[in-house]
Amino acid sequence: MRIGELAALAGVSTRTVRHYHHLRLLPEPARLANGYREYRLRDAVLLARVRRLAELGLSLDEIRDVLADDRGKDLREVLVELDADLARQQEEIGARRARLAGLLAEPDLSADAAVSADMAAVLRDLTGGGSRFAEMDRQMLTLMGTAAEASERDRVVDLLRPLAEPEAVARGHELYERLDELTDADPADPRVAEVAADLAAHLPEELVKGVLGNLPEDGAPWMAAMNEELSPAQAEVFRLMVAVLKEKM
Repeated sequence: MRIGELAALAGVSTRTVRHYHHLRLLPEPARLANGYREYRLRDAVLLARVRRLAELGLSLDEIRDVLADDRGKDLREVLVELDADLARQQEEIGARRARLAGLLAEPDLSADAAVSADMAAVLRDLTGGGSRFAEMDRQMLTLMGTAAEASERDRVVDLLRPLAEPEAVARGHELYERLDELTDADPADPRVAEVAADLAAHLPEELVKGVLGNLPEDGAPWMAAMNEELSPAQAEVFRLMVAVLKEKM
């Protein structure tokens, strides 16, 4: 079969096929005398497997490892494992749809409806008080709680729970107010370093280890999104806070 037929069979574009060739995830068959590549059934199965593994969230290196294991198997074994990949994806989609069904059954949908009941309770205590910065923090924490894998959500709640204790809530609301006051301040304002130090001292050690300890070198996507919402002085607070916390780790 030709590349267009292969792509249609696997449910991808011809551009995707060429991209997988470029990444060396899909071997390129030898060209015929007329210059065309001739693909076989096994190429279609392999392409479908690459697509499914990518959709399941595996990295390129992980996909290469799986495909390397496949090379010593016959076609039936590869098809069985592709079917298992699809079954896992179907299970994950089923879980997401069940969650959506629960949300749609809520009479009044709000941002907190997207998170677990435990997370919603923590957020209510943590970010109340009417602060503009608190509302933004609530949105970012909601995003973190929603984006986390199901197995990680309880851990995220546990890391945040100490901040929902009465004394911590009072300190947190004071910090929110001070951050609000820096909205139009200069990043060199002396209050910036003071708030950064107090904010670093406010965060529980386990939360710091759980978040900063797992950060990639270029930061997390939610951090970049948060920085876009901050004023220059507020962004400087968080830059200094992270620097202080990393020195303590």
